[in-house]
Amino acid sequence: MQSKIIPFLTGLLFLLGTQAFAETTAKSPATSELPRGIITVDGRDAPDLILNDINGETYDISKHRGKWIFMHFWASWCGPCRKEMPTIQAISSEFKDSGLSIVLVNTSEDEDTVFDFLGSVAPDMNTLLDSDGIVTARWQPRGLPSTWFVDPEGKLRYIALGGRPWNEGEYLGFLKGLIDKKNP
Repeated sequence: MQSKIIPFLTGLLFLLGTQAFAETTAKSPATSELPRGIITVDGRDAPDLILNDINGETYDISKHRGKWIFMHFWASWCGPCRKEMPTIQAISSEFKDSGLSIVLVNTSEDEDTVFDFLGSVAPDMNTLLDSDGIVTARWQPRGLPSTWFVDPEGKLRYIALGGRPWNEGEYLGFLKGLIDKKNP
């Protein structure tokens, strides 16, 4: 029963969050310069995030200042996540040694499920495991997939709701532009 409730609640949160963000976006002229689906946020501090990855290594966001962070929340049961993950893998090598860190956070799934999914869809990717969903709830991603962009000072600057073709045109240009930004 719980396995059916989590996807339903996540979908409902996504729809409600999308509507709220769409209303905010309509009032903000600055977002017209951003790629479709990327929304400017208020610049508040990024929530704490300390999780282990699939290899058991600990990631602490507070120790990764100085670079932009592409903080991507996903789950294997999420259709748009399944479609989007190969595009994230496609850009990961391009940004490996750049001013952008790509960090994946799997939400509320066990390690075996995550390992099997990544092995078939994005075998070169690693992910943090938020097995109980507590960290994800703190970040409030408004549904899955959602990608937060954390600036080098640790502030939330943008969010992308839903899946994006990160390895194409305007999205790739947006990511490269983040690296070039001196001041968020």
